[in-house]
Amino acid sequence: MKEGNALERNDLAGYAATSATSRGRRYHEDFRDNRPAFERDRDRIIHCAAFRRLEYKTQVFVNHEGDYYRTRLTHSLEVAQIGKGIARRLGLNEELTEALALAHDLGHTPFGHTGEEVLNRLMEGCGGFEHNLQSLRVVDELEERYPGFNGLNLSWEVREGIAKHSSPYDSPAPIFGEFLPGIVPTIEAQLINFADEIAYNNHDIDDGLKSGYINLGQLKKAELWNEVHEGIMSRYPDLDVDRGVCQTVSALIGVLINDLVQTTADNIAKLKIKTQEDLRRVNVPVVSFSPAMTERNAQLKRFLFQNLYRHYKVERMRVKAERYLAELFEVYLKHPTLLPMKHQAKMEREGRERVICDYIAGMTDRFALDEFKKLFEPYERV
Repeated sequence: MKEGNALERNDLAGYAATSATSRGRRYHEDFRDNRPAFERDRDRIIHCAAFRRLEYKTQVFVNHEGDYYRTRLTHSLEVAQIGKGIARRLGLNEELTEALALAHDLGHTPFGHTGEEVLNRLMEGCGGFEHNLQSLRVVDELEERYPGFNGLNLSWEVREGIAKHSSPYDSPAPIFGEFLPGIVPTIEAQLINFADEIAYNNHDIDDGLKSGYINLGQLKKAELWNEVHEGIMSRYPDLDVDRGVCQTVSALIGVLINDLVQTTADNIAKLKIKTQEDLRRVNVPVVSFSPAMTERNAQLKRFLFQNLYRHYKVERMRVKAERYLAELFEVYLKHPTLLPMKHQAKMEREGRERVICDYIAGMTDRFALDEFKKLFEPYERV
């Protein structure tokens, strides 16, 4: 059965990506139903093993520090909701947007960006490590679900968006010729960069306040937060602290989305972009905040970097995580027979270092901690 292009919404803007104009998949498949291509991609991502493992991968706080804090899974869901809201208001393809949001962290390591930095250092001379390319590797090679090919066999547009995803915390990924190096991706892919940032800035504030690592007094230094918070409290003067924080986070997300939508719509109109072909020809990013909001948002990010991400308790966990992952990598490298047989079998084809890197990158925080105990604590059962 063919994919159901006729089932796709007919009210999308001319510059939106559509299943009908997709560049297709790497492998031919006979489908059981006629869902549109990007809807199928979203569903495949949700059902894959790497997506489930995001539940126990660090955002800022390691899994064992508490059940309240965001994980890579809850972060991805929040990015998807923010992204879909933006896409709807701009007439973009919500299914493609959702697929990209749910896939953007599939290749992330345990222990957040610390894990990425450690693996990149350990893989020096062997291709390095970059989590966007690892996400692409997950959907192209590492998932094993279908007959006849490895990976999820996603549409070209989803794979391009994964490869070209970027945020202030990502290292630039080398873009392969297959994905039009130097050419901007779809508008749906561009907006995920901003939905990602809106999500983590706001939920990191929420988690930081809940943990006590930052407080409302400190947040007064962040102009954007303080302005929105004062507006909420003047409207609801009797609101308790926790509800005040929740309402401020919600309102701040709305402020950022409104600015992004308006600025992006203005950019699209100014550049006279009517179609996907226009977008690729003009070849400049069209999704952005206004200059004023860009600066205010940057100030908020600087606050979080200085006061939360470099908090001494976060730093302590970062140092421990570096040790865990580095020692796991070294012991597997020296004794590859410690790896499960299915991973050992890949070494001749993929190379020992890359197989070890894939194995560690796929770990959850708690699996990595358990593996460390099994290998290095003498009284731990193996």
